[in-house]
Amino acid sequence: MCRHLAYLGAPASPAELMFAAPHALLVQSYAPLDMRGGGSVNADGFGLGWYPEPGAPPQRYRRREPLWTDQTLPALAASVRTTAFVAAVRNGTTGMPVTEAAAAPFTEDRWLFSHNGVVRGWPGSMRGLAGRLDVTELFTLEAPTDSALLWALLRARLRAGEEPLEAVTGLVREVESVAPGSRLNLLLTDGELLVGTAWTHALSVRRTETGVVLASEPCDPDPAWTPVPDHHAVRATAAGVDVLPLTLERSTAR
Repeated sequence: MCRHLAYLGAPASPAELMFAAPHALLVQSYAPLDMRGGGSVNADGFGLGWYPEPGAPPQRYRRREPLWTDQTLPALAASVRTTAFVAAVRNGTTGMPVTEAAAAPFTEDRWLFSHNGVVRGWPGSMRGLAGRLDVTELFTLEAPTDSALLWALLRARLRAGEEPLEAVTGLVREVESVAPGSRLNLLLTDGELLVGTAWTHALSVRRTETGVVLASEPCDPDPAWTPVPDHHAVRATAAGVDVLPLTLERSTAR
């Protein structure tokens, strides 16, 4: 079911959360603690997306191999100082391809996006929602996976001018209505705002004086880590962090 994390705050290196911490993303790739029946090893690719400077488009590094086999990313991550990043390791759903293009984070313009989970009844359950997209969008998906389609549906909302929190939570509600029981832990950032959801899968938040981290599993034993309740969304900016109920009814939160 994948593992992912996102950071927003003062300039920091992704290397700490990805490689150095006691339960870093690297460890989670081969020894996750809270997969909840969604597999045991995240060996079907990985990715890191970050902002080289505030306001700049994100950079991205992805591969289809297991994270523990890559000899380049540890040094690259250690060389980066960024105010926001998203990193993920993938456990591909049976029947979906193992390719670099299927690994999160997905990106367009200033956005980085990751999905941890599975859409139930794929692909038939998504026929109606997918039909809203332009045929060109469907033919040019990065990969024929549920996560890539979720990203296409979400970026259509963002292009239309939806507020990011409402775009993310609205997508979760729509997918749950057509594919009940889906696992829809989503992460979205533009480098200034971070939105995450906990929907039938694990997510924790850690707030410090310098930033906030959202992660599938805590990366260390710091007591500042707090589980995000199921069916909740997180919205983080420089002004603070809000944890909000995410129900099947349309949210009025802003």
